[in-house]
Amino acid sequence: MAQVDCSERNCGNRPVIGFFLTSLLILSSGCMTAGRTGPGVAEAEEEMTLGNVQRRIDVGMSSAEVVERIGSPNIVTTDADRNEVWVYDRFATEARYERTSLGLGLLIGGFGSSSGLGGVGASRSSGYQSRTQRTLTVVIRFDADQQVRSLAYHASRF
Repeated sequence: MAQVDCSERNCGNRPVIGFFLTSLLILSSGCMTAGRTGPGVAEAEEEMTLGNVQRRIDVGMSSAEVVERIGSPNIVTTDADRNEVWVYDRFATEARYERTSLGLGLLIGGFGSSSGLGGVGASRSSGYQSRTQRTLTVVIRFDADQQVRSLAYHASRF
């Protein structure tokens, strides 16, 4: 079998190129970011927002139309004139979680008469979580004919 002289065929660069490409692949593959946002307590009531109430409810509307447009109230009571007062009380909790991870690794190899492999690695992870609560209270007063007489509301976010 014939022996090939690597000095004439430039064989000495192959291990260096292989090492460089392997190291580049390992170094570039260790970064990740993940985030998640989800709905909170209010699920069915999500459609009931201040803007929707202002758009859907008008003075003079019947109580049946109100139920059709925004659903049933939480509380039904009467005022001093014995007219119905409906109270809608909605709340929602929004949760947000962000997490970032970073990983770094380096593979070291040797070629020739003293070959060996070694490695160094490090990783770091951080994140935060936040919660926001929203409330919406809507008070609808009806007249003696069960028509909307007045509409009041209060919205907050904390």
